[in-house]
Amino acid sequence: MAFLMDINTIVSIATIFISSILLSLYIKIYLKTKAVFTIGLMFFASMLVLQNLIVVYAYFAMAPLYAEGLLPYFLLIHIAELAGVASLLKITL
Repeated sequence: MAFLMDINTIVSIATIFISSILLSLYIKIYLKTKAVFTIGLMFFASMLVLQNLIVVYAYFAMAPLYAEGLLPYFLLIHIAELAGVASLLKITL
């Protein structure tokens, strides 16, 4: 069980890192263009960072409460989210 929790945490931290890069890029774009659309992108990226920070905290604070059978599904969700954010970063760059 601890192994899957660790993998979930690592994937969530990677998502935080990529989402933070996206957020900084969107801030730079907004400062240059003042385009209202980038405010939505900044909100989206910041909510992803916040959500993954909460997930990482929850994995550490509530580890005994997670059912072992759910962890593979959580991992698939986190991997899908990481893939989506990584592709968004690639498109943004």
